[in-house]
Amino acid sequence: MPLSEIHQEIRRTARRFAEEVVRPEAEALDRDESFPRHIYRRMGELGLFGITTPAELGGAGLDALAYALVMEELSRGYASVADQCGLYELIATLLSVHGTPAQQARWLGPLLRAEFAPAYCITEAEAGTDVSGIRTTAERTAAGWRLNGSKLWIHNAPVADVGFVLARTDKAAGKRGMSIFIVELDRPGVSRGPKEHKMGQRASQVGGLAFDTVELPADALLGAEGRGFPIMMSALDKGRIGIAALAVGIAQAGLEAALDYARTRRQFGQAIADFQGLQWMLADMAKEITAARLMVHNAAEAFERGRSATIYCSMAKCFAADMAVAQTANAVQIFGGSGYIRGFEVERLYRDAKITQIYEGTNQIQRSIIARELLANGVPG
Repeated sequence: MPLSEIHQEIRRTARRFAEEVVRPEAEALDRDESFPRHIYRRMGELGLFGITTPAELGGAGLDALAYALVMEELSRGYASVADQCGLYELIATLLSVHGTPAQQARWLGPLLRAEFAPAYCITEAEAGTDVSGIRTTAERTAAGWRLNGSKLWIHNAPVADVGFVLARTDKAAGKRGMSIFIVELDRPGVSRGPKEHKMGQRASQVGGLAFDTVELPADALLGAEGRGFPIMMSALDKGRIGIAALAVGIAQAGLEAALDYARTRRQFGQAIADFQGLQWMLADMAKEITAARLMVHNAAEAFERGRSATIYCSMAKCFAADMAVAQTANAVQIFGGSGYIRGFEVERLYRDAKITQIYEGTNQIQRSIIARELLANGVPG
């Protein structure tokens, strides 16, 4: 399906930025596990955050397909940078849809300019896939709210300035008793756990946060009280489009590296690209990546048409993530022993791909969602 001129332009902008700014730093960022604020500030200047945020609120005012294109191109440069783009998109969506005018004025513009680093704080020791297990609480006080609890494996926790925290405001109401709070992470009572050292996407930092009697003003509540769970769930379809596109970008980078290597690496007196077995590997990589990309674009278009896009988003995320792991493994295989050595791009890509099968809902959960949608609504067509 042809892209509009606007979509082509945003893709060109993201690709140029990934090639000129992101990719040259990827190896060092992975090695040092550093947080590249300078890259994110430049992304803010280019308008690469808040792709779907309305223009009147300071965003690009584009659609989910544009967001997917940006995520894929940034991921070709380095997946950790694309992952940050996805986080900013999520937080910008929450603020633009559910924030008050005062909250939008205070937080949304600075977020899109990357003037602060956000964290989306959901996961707990007993609440990963099962969000209903959340134990963090927020109780009303005369001045506002009092927050207690802890989170772990939180994206940006070691470096974030502001957290968007899901907490229980009614212990007896189950999923209907959760709310989201905007929490400055320098408030008294907030503490950070150590930075975790991850297998891949190492410049996308994760860690724990603890809240010990943290006093919050009344306007820290984002959206209506008790609506935290549905607000969170409403962002999942677009989030899965983003992760699927990120996975496609990782695999595309692996294919490009494998093609270059196959043309230049010689064995038995000829380039290894001349061997049919290797050609078939490259062909399989290309067709799987193309199929995943088309699934992402289809999910993005279904999302924009307003019809139920859940099944398409889950299919795209599940297929693209599995594809990225399999095809970056093929890229490592084409490189042979070199592909297994730290410092070669395909070794990093293989590690970066794995998490796409886990976050934004594991691929096992995606299969359950797909089956549920099939049983309830039949085969999509």
